[in-house]
Amino acid sequence: MCDTCGCGDHEIVAVDVHASLLAANDRRARHNREHLRADGTLALNLMGSPGCGKTALLEATARRRGSGLRLAAISGDLATDRDAQRLRAAGIPSVGITTGSACHLDARMVHEALHDLPAEGIDLLFIENVGNLVCPAIYDLGQERNVVMVSVTEGEDKPLKYPVMFRKADLVLVAKTDLLPALPDFRLDLLRENLARVMPDPRAVVLSARSGEGMGAWLAWLDEALRELRAPGSPGRHERKDRPGVAGS
Repeated sequence: MCDTCGCGDHEIVAVDVHASLLAANDRRARHNREHLRADGTLALNLMGSPGCGKTALLEATARRRGSGLRLAAISGDLATDRDAQRLRAAGIPSVGITTGSACHLDARMVHEALHDLPAEGIDLLFIENVGNLVCPAIYDLGQERNVVMVSVTEGEDKPLKYPVMFRKADLVLVAKTDLLPALPDFRLDLLRENLARVMPDPRAVVLSARSGEGMGAWLAWLDEALRELRAPGSPGRHERKDRPGVAGS
């Protein structure tokens, strides 16, 4: 599978090599984070399995966010930049990263992609990671928040099967709720119980990008996270005069 992290065969990756790779990545991630914070940009690592609805969520976010905040995106995929094309069509300046055999983004890829986005003026940077519930959770990209998306069509047991991903999440988005009438056996209460079993501070928003259900709560969470980043005394405090305040939902 992945030639970068060796997830296809754990025996070919020694512990010391793996640690060295992560150390180099973490240095680049710190560099990314310092620059993003200096510009007051809230970077979010959006993770989830293939087809869970990450791109559709960002398209809906652009429609409902309006002109209140300036959005940008970096979108990773193994073989195409179709997601980045969709986001640009939705009005979000976006850079596509084709990873080849790598099943995740890393800090170097994100750093290089940042050079192809506007140098200043980004309020929210969405890093749409490669569809995968394993490796993306391991690599720091320089983000401020981790958002994990799981659709109702995936069942209730994903938090238990992939605990590292959900343990590192600041927010879980339970998506595609417009399909619930076709899923009579799905139990939202059980999914919440499973999240509580693996997340230190369980926090979830139930939503549908298609119907709009829950989008207000998602936008409010983004506003709160941006306020925290820019609050006096926070690591992301900045003094730029030309930035608008955080618009309401």
